[in-house]
Amino acid sequence: MASLQSSASSSSPMHRFSKKRGANIMSILDLRKSFTTTTSTISLHDLQAGELPRNFTSFIDKSPANYDQMVGSERSSKSAAYPLVMEKLYAILESIADRVEMHQNIGQQRENWNSLLLTSINSITLAASTISAIAISSSSTIPEVPALSALNLSSTFMFLAATGMLVIMNKIQPSQLVEEQRNAARLFKQLYNQIQTKVTIGKPTQTDVNDAMDKILALDKAYPLPLLGVMLEKFPSQIEPAVWWPQQNMQSSTDNSTNQQQSAENGWNSKLESEMKAVVEVVRRKDKEEYLRLGGKALKLNRMLAVSGPVLTGIAAISSAISSCNGSSSLASIMAATVCGGLASMVNAMEHGGQVGMVFEMYRSNAGFFKLVEYSIESELMKAYETRENGELFEMKMALQLGRSLSELRDLASKSSSSFRGDDHHHQVVEEFASKLF
Repeated sequence: MASLQSSASSSSPMHRFSKKRGANIMSILDLRKSFTTTTSTISLHDLQAGELPRNFTSFIDKSPANYDQMVGSERSSKSAAYPLVMEKLYAILESIADRVEMHQNIGQQRENWNSLLLTSINSITLAASTISAIAISSSSTIPEVPALSALNLSSTFMFLAATGMLVIMNKIQPSQLVEEQRNAARLFKQLYNQIQTKVTIGKPTQTDVNDAMDKILALDKAYPLPLLGVMLEKFPSQIEPAVWWPQQNMQSSTDNSTNQQQSAENGWNSKLESEMKAVVEVVRRKDKEEYLRLGGKALKLNRMLAVSGPVLTGIAAISSAISSCNGSSSLASIMAATVCGGLASMVNAMEHGGQVGMVFEMYRSNAGFFKLVEYSIESELMKAYETRENGELFEMKMALQLGRSLSELRDLASKSSSSFRGDDHHHQVVEEFASKLF
């Protein structure tokens, strides 16, 4: 009987496979138990008969050594991509740190511009007004003195110099430039911390690198360093919130009704979505509009002061020039030069000493912050459930950004929803702002 079995096994087609080939088959099956053929299922009878599917025999031709080499190369390529991503992120971090330093240094320089130009222009204007006042007193006692014309001429040149310097200062608005650099440094530090957090607790990918690059370029565009050519408009015709984040088209990528299980696993539900939508309505109707309104008032005041200062010093220069040309020093023209010079100093001190341009930029940035909150919520709601940030984490972030606790945020959302539906019981809470931070 044993001889029959041995003769049968020697005459079987399986005898054509060597021991090494059989070992290869078993090792492949052990390594990849999940492998299935596309044409047929391998049975024990097929193995005994030596009849193997064509695509499986082609797979067998790849020895385990070659197979392991192929899998190892794929794993090595993936493992090699991770250090490359880390190197890119560290290079981005170095660039961000350099930008923070540049914005801080240039901000300090422009703050010096504001204080030095304010002091210099007011000193020149007051000195010219004092000279005009001396000319008035001298003309009343000694009418015909050639030196009076020299006094009036010198005050004229001083008023002209003050006018030119004041026009340049009002054009660039150093206090507003300082606020821009201050905001840029703060936002770059914020981006630096976000990337560091991603590197520390997450596993960054090339997508994170691309997002970081887009955010850097958006910040560079929102807060440029040069003055010539790319400086932000200091007196815009229409006030818009500051935008320092990359804009993307918000499109719904999936049908939310078919992803209830994913939403439950990711912390999202219909109640949380309604809450976020209600918060967006409050932010849009109250907070953002309020800061745009305040920014408009600051812009009108700044524009009025920016025009009044050079006009007053120009009138003072013309009046002083008329006095010097007449020779006899007209009392009315000299008095006009003196009064206009004093008023110009007051206007200049109010505009640049009070930093009205900085106030306008602060309101514009605050409106931009609320626009960012609005954009963040809306873009998150437009994503597929499986690609969204965890709902509980996202809700906590929104509450912290608005200076509220989670219960306060939910209460605000419920009140906003009730008032939006026209419930008279909550009519008094329509005036409540979303942010308690500022």
